[in-house]
Amino acid sequence: MNKYICIDIGGTSIKHGVITENGKFCEIGEISTEAMKYGGPGILKKIHRITEEYLKIYAVEGICISTAGMVDCEEGKIIYAAPLIPNYTGTEIKKSMEKAFGIPCEVENDVNCAGLAENFAGASKGSRISVCLTIGTGIGGAIIIDGKVFHGFSGSGCEVGYMHLPGGEFQDLGASSILVKKTAIYKNVDSASINGKYVFEQAKKGDVDCIRAIDEMVDVLGMGIANISYVINPEVVVLGGGIMAQKEYLEGRLVKSLEKYLIPSVAEHTKLAFAENQNQAGMLGAFYNFKGRH
Repeated sequence: MNKYICIDIGGTSIKHGVITENGKFCEIGEISTEAMKYGGPGILKKIHRITEEYLKIYAVEGICISTAGMVDCEEGKIIYAAPLIPNYTGTEIKKSMEKAFGIPCEVENDVNCAGLAENFAGASKGSRISVCLTIGTGIGGAIIIDGKVFHGFSGSGCEVGYMHLPGGEFQDLGASSILVKKTAIYKNVDSASINGKYVFEQAKKGDVDCIRAIDEMVDVLGMGIANISYVINPEVVVLGGGIMAQKEYLEGRLVKSLEKYLIPSVAEHTKLAFAENQNQAGMLGAFYNFKGRH
């Protein structure tokens, strides 16, 4: 059975593994990115070492990479990366890996990979048009149409975090990092002393400040998702990111918020779902991206 190396490059950690052609992992691992310390060149060295180690054990047909940043998928190159990963913009991952190992390599943005993972083996499986949003430090988006990522004209399709809403950008109002900051302001505490888990734990106990911050986040998410839905008209909107582990608390509230901003004829055809692949989404989506190109 054919095997593939999968690598998911994030600002904090690099997840890696070997997957079979039926989408099952033989093994997985994780190392620290150390992005601020080593930057883009350091990341390239790390993924070379990961690949070298796997090739001592496995014969593989391809190298499948998911990464933070904007990606030119044809060139397998980082065309823009936030300051979180210094000197990453311009990194030619595909060219470097193929030259070093003589094995086909494909590179895709991590949120797009998450969308592909949900489309082929998750919450939007079987849908023709879906949107996947990851709610974390910022807000990332992916559009999947007929099993393929919609990249737009210049590769920046579905950069929804930059969408302008009343009060600012979508990700500056609705990300989970903002939830924590708002709660800290309302409670007059240092934001470093609390996290999302604390906010939800206290909200469930009736803490009015935490409930207020969550309600405000939910309202922003409902508005943003509605705006996206008016343009894309997806069958399913999949919500991912660590905060979405709070499905039980959030689901009903998010549905109500979406219904507030969507006209009924659109709302009744727009399903909200929660991501199912969690930590393996990037690697899994990188594999499906590779398969879609070979």
